[in-house]
Amino acid sequence: MDVDLCFVLDCTGSMKPHIAAAKDCILQVSNKCKCLNPNINLRIGFCGYRDHQNGSDRLQIFDFTDQYEKFTDHLQGVSAIFNNDYPEDVLGGLNAAITQLSWRNGTRVLFHIGDYPPHGRRFHNIRHDDYPNGDPYGLTAESVLEKMKSENILYFFGKVKKYTEKMLQIFRNIIGEFPTFDLVGDDPIKLIDKFFKSASSSITMAVSLTSTIGSDPKEIYDLQRKKLEMNLNEPNWGRLPLQKGVVMWYNIPENLDELKNSKYFNKSNLFSKSFSFKIAKQPFSAGIERYAYYAINTKKSPTEKMVIKEYHRTGKVNPFEKYLEAVEISTVAYFLSTEFNSIAEQKKIHKVKFLNVNLLRTGTVGPNTQYYTIEPKLQDAEYKRFNSNSGVIVEFHPTLEAFAHYTYQYTEGYLVVYDLQGIELSDQFVLTDPAIHCVDALRFGRTNFGEKGINQCFLENHKCNDVCKELKL
Repeated sequence: MDVDLCFVLDCTGSMKPHIAAAKDCILQVSNKCKCLNPNINLRIGFCGYRDHQNGSDRLQIFDFTDQYEKFTDHLQGVSAIFNNDYPEDVLGGLNAAITQLSWRNGTRVLFHIGDYPPHGRRFHNIRHDDYPNGDPYGLTAESVLEKMKSENILYFFGKVKKYTEKMLQIFRNIIGEFPTFDLVGDDPIKLIDKFFKSASSSITMAVSLTSTIGSDPKEIYDLQRKKLEMNLNEPNWGRLPLQKGVVMWYNIPENLDELKNSKYFNKSNLFSKSFSFKIAKQPFSAGIERYAYYAINTKKSPTEKMVIKEYHRTGKVNPFEKYLEAVEISTVAYFLSTEFNSIAEQKKIHKVKFLNVNLLRTGTVGPNTQYYTIEPKLQDAEYKRFNSNSGVIVEFHPTLEAFAHYTYQYTEGYLVVYDLQGIELSDQFVLTDPAIHCVDALRFGRTNFGEKGINQCFLENHKCNDVCKELKL
């Protein structure tokens, strides 16, 4: 996996601590990539911007390189310059990064760190602005960000002060939702740590996105637009109508032969029962493939909190087969986790538990039938992506990497369960939405990269750890 990462940094006087943090953390970021994800080939570039009055010092650019020590030496020459007003040449800096650097890799990340917005009253309520009508050279947020989209560059922002809120809202209206990271504070040690974590997260999120959805800018930014439609709050259930449907599921396989037999997961083998529920009107999350909605199971007393997921409607409307694949993936992962846990429990290793996912059908069978997947709601704990189906390790946990190794060994090289995400509890990981790489490329949907996925996204990147050794993998 080849990645271009460009740091776009406000290099005015108020940013002095953050410039120092950037210098200290960039080498750490590249070294972490080498250690945890040796299959990522990373090039790093830099664009520092100041303001129009700074003349030849307005922009400072270093093109992409994989010579990290040399790049760090270049950064030593970057210094903070104070100016007369607070707004900066943000649009000029972004435009230079997009148009003057030699972007070439499939995954392209622009990580922008700044404390003040661009010139122009539309971006702020700051009293003193030397260019209240906007960029003197005619650049607009629309022209710059549309160019960024057309070049397949993914945007991430490090937030230093509250003054960029209006700017960020305008940017979101143009390109949709994007990740922002908290870089508030001047404590040098904490700041370097924040900088390091946010830059590393930007890389892994971007690789995960482009490896799954592809590098088509329209698809990627359509997803970012969808994220603007979310509502993070649970609804008032008393105001929502009761709905009825049918839930369907497969029995858990009893052995490896049944797991490998694709006919075991034929739709004629589905079990079913009636179901009643309520669902929120808006999703609370939007992933690469699906929306997630809050829901409640009204058949239980007291009502059980659930999550209902719906595939984005692209091409075919609500395809039944994709929902069947999701239930099959969950069923296979659940079976393998129970086999893993039977050994882990004896050796006092954290358990790995997958949520039980069912297929939900509403309405009578026909052209207007609506399908979803439905699963229990995770406990209120920080939801994390621990690794991705592209092989990127986002947050290393020996148990999870050993579990993936176990699935490969248990199935005799037939498959690997990866893309592990969910929550970490005191004695177990509770996971949902895994991906499966399998030698049978016709199973497990678009996130199955086949033998290539097993070899390049897992085996080439995996280093056996103490849990692997404890399990004799």
